[in-house]
Amino acid sequence: MQWKVQIGVQQPLPNQVDVGIVLGASLRQDTPSPGLQERLDLAVDLYKQGRFKHVIVSGGLDHNGSKLTEAEGMRNYLVAKGVPEKQILLEPRATSTYENLLFSKQIMQENGLVSSIIVTHRYHSARSLDIAETIGLQQPVVSSIRSEVLFMPYHDTRETLAYTKWYGTKLLLKLGIPVSEAAFSHFGW
Repeated sequence: MQWKVQIGVQQPLPNQVDVGIVLGASLRQDTPSPGLQERLDLAVDLYKQGRFKHVIVSGGLDHNGSKLTEAEGMRNYLVAKGVPEKQILLEPRATSTYENLLFSKQIMQENGLVSSIIVTHRYHSARSLDIAETIGLQQPVVSSIRSEVLFMPYHDTRETLAYTKWYGTKLLLKLGIPVSEAAFSHFGW
C-alpha cells in the first residue's frame, strides 16, 4: 500500500472529458485550506486548458466550525479564479472519498455527464481511482498534484491506513456483504 501512496497514479489525460471532479478537503474559516487550494488550482488549470466544461466540487460540512460546506467554499474559490458559476455543480453531502465519488457519480447521471477527470493530490490518487472504478465510473482518469504545503509524513501514513481500510471494504462489497456508508465516514476516508 505504501508504495501506491508514495508513487500515486500518473495517467495520460484525455483531451476532453465531460466533467472534472474535485475531491474535497478542509476549509479554514469558510475558505479552502492551502492543501485544498492546490487541488482547486489544478482544476482551474485543467478547466482553462479545455479538458472539461463542467466541474463537480464535492464535500460536505466540516466539523471545524465552518458555516459553508466544502463544496460551497470550493465553488467560491473557483468563481474567484474565473470559472463561471453556471459550470460548477455542487455535491455538498460527502464526508469521505467514497461518498465524494459515489455522490458525484449520481450528479453526473442526473446531468447526462459520462466521462470524468478526478482532481486530487498524488498521495490520494491510487485509492481515488480504485474507488471510482469499483463504483462504476466509466473509464475514470485521475489528475493529481504533489503537495508543496501539506506535511507529507502525516498524509502518507493516514492515506496508507485509509487505503488498507478501503481494501477490506472493497472485499466485503465484492462478496455482496452490505457495508454502511458510516463505515466510510468515521475518519473522513
